[in-house]
Amino acid sequence: MKASLYLVLATLFWSGNFVVGHAAAASMTPLELTFWRWTLAAAPLLLLAHCVEKPDSRAVLRRWPALLVLSVLGMIGYTLLLYGALGYTSAMNAALITAANPALIVVMAILLLRERTTRLGWLGICLGLLGVLTVLTRGDLARVFSLSINTGELMMTGAILVWSFYTIIARRLDVPAISATAVQVVIAAVMLAPFALALNVRFPDTSAEGWSLAYIALFPSLGSYLFWNLALKTTPPGTAGNYLNLMVVFTAIITVMLGTPLSLVQIAGGLMVVAGVLLTGIKGTPSVTLEESGHSTARAARPPAS
Repeated sequence: MKASLYLVLATLFWSGNFVVGHAAAASMTPLELTFWRWTLAAAPLLLLAHCVEKPDSRAVLRRWPALLVLSVLGMIGYTLLLYGALGYTSAMNAALITAANPALIVVMAILLLRERTTRLGWLGICLGLLGVLTVLTRGDLARVFSLSINTGELMMTGAILVWSFYTIIARRLDVPAISATAVQVVIAAVMLAPFALALNVRFPDTSAEGWSLAYIALFPSLGSYLFWNLALKTTPPGTAGNYLNLMVVFTAIITVMLGTPLSLVQIAGGLMVVAGVLLTGIKGTPSVTLEESGHSTARAARPPAS
């Protein structure tokens, strides 16, 4: 239950990042948003890690190669691609592309970690994706094929690929979650600093930019990464990835709160997404992998990774 709550909160905060990031991208560059996001989040995360986990600093630093890779992938690569994409496409289109992330994570987990998912898990992924498409196409699924692919959507596709690798690697990291997140954020801020200086990155000079950056630094930066890493300690990457479908539902809800009405079709699609997420958490017999499908007699299946 804790892991499920963590994943829901992480996706809720990231959903707000789509909407706020899209607005901020109109006046701030991806580098400005990324650099200030991690610079502002670094000290609070280090303090939180020290107070809550009291980690062995030497043990944490011995894992610096993995932490460096995770920082480059999740903190720098994904974030730059995300804010770059939001400068060219809408928050909802970005959310639609993110809906492909769960299936991508499951496939990568099977190929790289030899992880399995249940038949109900596969059904949940399909049902969740159908719900996402229903929300975004207003019930007319044929509209999916009429969406034009622009620079932003291509960048968002690259972002979910980077995030999939981040999730797979983070699952195997034996470092306390808060400490791991804090170190990754510090690494990102340090690595981005020379580029920020060279390109004269400015601090927000309007109240709208200031409030946007405050939200980005606090909720999707501190909250989401913390909750995501905590959940990955007890949740398989494929199951965690399916929760990303909730981002579209939360994005739709935030849009409604900003004045756009919610239709019955969007409500129905949201219920499908929630049902899909619940199905992935049901324990059952793992489905047969591609490697096993060529055998006439299936071997006894191992339980899903925990």
